[in-house]
Amino acid sequence: MTAPLSSKTFRFELVAPERILASEDVTMVVVPGGEGEFGVLADHAPVVSSLRPGVIAVQHPSGEMKHIFVSGGVADVTGALCTVLAEEAVNVNDIDSVAVEQKLEELRSAASDAVDDVAKADLARDIAIAEAKLAAV
Repeated sequence: MTAPLSSKTFRFELVAPERILASEDVTMVVVPGGEGEFGVLADHAPVVSSLRPGVIAVQHPSGEMKHIFVSGGVADVTGALCTVLAEEAVNVNDIDSVAVEQKLEELRSAASDAVDDVAKADLARDIAIAEAKLAAV
């Protein structure tokens, strides 16, 4: 177990389209921001950031770490609250790498056959998400 960097806590909320996935007091959150990863501790300066596909690392007061994959979204940080509005969120331990590899093959095949620019862009985004999921496990 890793010792907490700070004993001071703040609220972390993770919201996906279907439901609230987390609402808990934590000591640190590392977020995959659109411009790069950034860490959040209590009393963090306010910031709003887009999210890229990647892993949110959440540290609880006990030192326990939780890792959650997000496909994208927005993070809103204040000194007392870090809210992540995720397009998709799944516990890294729950990712089925075989299913993701199979989906990735299908996406790559579809991308090679695509002729429409919008379809190509959508498939490229889906491929990037699947690759990030595989990197997370």
